[in-house]
Amino acid sequence: MAELLRSLQDSQLVARFQRRCGLFPAPGEGLRENGADPAEGAAQAPGVGHPPAASRLQSAAVPQAYVQKYIVKNYFYYYLFRFSAALGQEVFYITFLPFTHWNIDPFLSRRLIIIWVLVMYIGQVAKDILKWPRPSSPPVVRLEKRVIAEYGMPSTHAMAATAIAFTFLISTMDRYQYPFVLRLMMAVVFSTLVCLSRLYTGMHTVLDVLGGVLITALLIVLTYPAWTFIDCLDSASPLLPVCVIVVPFFLCYNYPVSDYYSPTRADTTTILAAGAGVTIGFWINHFFQLASKPAESLPVIQSIPPLTTDVLVLGLTKFVVGIVLILLVRQLVQNLSLQVLYTWFKVVTRNKEARRRLEIEVPYKFVTYTSVGICATTFVPMLHRFLGLP
Repeated sequence: MAELLRSLQDSQLVARFQRRCGLFPAPGEGLRENGADPAEGAAQAPGVGHPPAASRLQSAAVPQAYVQKYIVKNYFYYYLFRFSAALGQEVFYITFLPFTHWNIDPFLSRRLIIIWVLVMYIGQVAKDILKWPRPSSPPVVRLEKRVIAEYGMPSTHAMAATAIAFTFLISTMDRYQYPFVLRLMMAVVFSTLVCLSRLYTGMHTVLDVLGGVLITALLIVLTYPAWTFIDCLDSASPLLPVCVIVVPFFLCYNYPVSDYYSPTRADTTTILAAGAGVTIGFWINHFFQLASKPAESLPVIQSIPPLTTDVLVLGLTKFVVGIVLILLVRQLVQNLSLQVLYTWFKVVTRNKEARRRLEIEVPYKFVTYTSVGICATTFVPMLHRFLGLP
């Protein structure tokens, strides 16, 4: 078993997968593998200026401020896995989850968000507790810059994709009428593409990805009996908003200390704050009767309406209106909270490094994205009704 785990953690396994998919280090990168200076390897890489289209050289950042060159020989896999990687990033969550809430089913979006928050928090904390490194480069080609400073085990992309896909599958089984095989195929394809993209981009080992999937599967099994309780949170005690704010903020402020700065704490704060904001938003809707209450006999079997031009235009209109309002609220609250914190701690406003300080980063992120969550679940639907968007 130990030998199997070591083999699954081997960077060479990731490198072989990249080569099979047509992703290779640039010729000069071989010098680095033999111990040459990275800068020299980059300087000696031939054809960097004007390569042919079939072997165009790309750039990826590695931790040592070194621009790694690589060659793409199969652009189908390149664009497929780059797109798949985006399905596990913020751009997907900030579009798919609000779209689900505004256009498909708030009941479904609430489950997705709460399970997503739980899974991501456990995954992020596990990274900074285990402190397992990412695949070494070389031999692996790294295509992403931002998360290089984070540790590798488990893959939170794999965890989030598995959680979103299979929570969606399970939650719609008794709520919407469409073939189970289709639901299962969609969940498997979505999660598999995101998992494979983590290998293709060189950001995780096979063990990282498998660990993320297995942890998520275990969490889904353990939490499934409590999903009905989650659906009733909006009718809980009037003290719920206090608990929803205090507990996540405490977890963020006491996040495990890393050996060096990485975006993990900031990302975790963003996720927990968004989840807190959404929960408070649902509570506000229930407490002030701003939204119609679901039928008592949930789950309700519903037929999926046909996707007509009118339905598509209405959905896109509601989405654009909602995203614009969210972005405005996000920018306003972020600027205001940073200004207050800079003044309180007597920090120079233009000092961007100050944002990384614990006493500034956690409060401003938490306030900003809690506001975003409340806005998405309460004020955006109110705006939709005001504009006559059903």
